Amino acid sequence: MKTDKTREFDIANYLSSQKLITEYINQVLADGDTDELLEAIGHIARARSMTRVAKETGLQRESLYKSLKAGANPKFDTVVKVLNSFGVKLQAV
Repeated sequence: MKTDKTREFDIANYLSSQKLITEYINQVLADGDTDELLEAIGHIARARSMTRVAKETGLQRESLYKSLKAGANPKFDTVVKVLNSFGVKLQAV
C-alpha cells in the first residue's frame, strides 16, 4: 500500500524573486501586525540564506533567528539592516 506524504508549507520556498519579496512585504505591512512582519522578514531571510543575510548585515546568524520571530523585540536598526540586505527600503507615502 502506497501512502502519500505531504510536506509542511514553507513560504520561504516561494520567495524566489525581488518582485515576490516586495509584494509579500507590502501585504504584511498593509495588515499592520508587528509579529507577522517579523515572521515575514524571517521567512525572506531564510529564502535568501540566513548565513548570507548575517554576513551582509554584520549580525550573528543565531541572533537573527531569535530576532525575526513572533514576540521578539529587535532593535529598529536590526530590522532596517535586514530589510536593506533584501533590497527593501522603508518609505513614507
